[in-house]
Amino acid sequence: MDRRTFLKWQMQGVLLAGVAPGLLCSAGDALAAAPAFPDIAVAKGSPATATRAAVQAVGGMGRFVKPGQRVVIKPNMSFANTPESATNTHPDVVREVLAMVKEAGAASVRVLDHSLQNPEQTLIRSGIRDACNSIEEGICHHLMDAKFYRDTQMLDGKEMKSNAVMTDVLAADVIIAVPVAKHHGGAGVSLSLKGQMGLIYDRHSMHSRYDLQTSIVDLFTRLRPALAVIDATRVLTTRGPSGPGEVITPGEVIASADPVAADAMAVASYQWYGKKLEPRQVGHIRIAHERGLGRMDVENLVVKRVSA
Repeated sequence: MDRRTFLKWQMQGVLLAGVAPGLLCSAGDALAAAPAFPDIAVAKGSPATATRAAVQAVGGMGRFVKPGQRVVIKPNMSFANTPESATNTHPDVVREVLAMVKEAGAASVRVLDHSLQNPEQTLIRSGIRDACNSIEEGICHHLMDAKFYRDTQMLDGKEMKSNAVMTDVLAADVIIAVPVAKHHGGAGVSLSLKGQMGLIYDRHSMHSRYDLQTSIVDLFTRLRPALAVIDATRVLTTRGPSGPGEVITPGEVIASADPVAADAMAVASYQWYGKKLEPRQVGHIRIAHERGLGRMDVENLVVKRVSA
């Protein structure tokens, strides 16, 4: 057994010991079922139609959410900008994910983030709260106060051993990452893995106390989404995460049961600061791959492209 295989099995043992049963079941079922579905789906269309088509192509929401489960949807909604800026997830993408989660029979759904700007203005200008309210009122929130968080150990922290995580997230059976694809001045890109920082209280330490790229992966060992749905209907290719910067409009949505693969696909698909990047050039994607937490070798994965 080589070192990577050993570490993979070691991580599975840690997961079995430390993850909430429902959350583990959700991620484990998704990975176990992987041979029946493409590794990655890329759908082209309107924000709503592309979102539904991408999720359907990787098995449908029922593959990831079972009746009676508690679900947290994590979009980007931290900036008081309109959808055209590509700094927040498109509201139609969030609404379609929420609709599919409800159709799958979830007992409860929360749409959560920890805003970097005025929380009320971000909810208004992003359009995400109104989009959520059109499906179910009162479920879209920024959790800004420490009372909503609980100190939590990472499952395999190399740099960051613990951080305060939203209690709603810790109680969830399923996390769904719904980031917008955008550049990030510190991390290189902000996608599924980086986006989980919006579910913790102390983000500053990840930028100052720890190596950012490694600690993003440390956090991923504790907060692993069962499904990644990347909004690439617009992509902020420069001056992220807050913009304003150059925005391109691929009109695509990327979905995968492997958030590392989804992020790698987004990196490989678009230009960043006017340059093509390989997934291995983004530190946290490479580290996650090396630690056996997902795959960045998209050239060896099954990718299904659909039009919606």
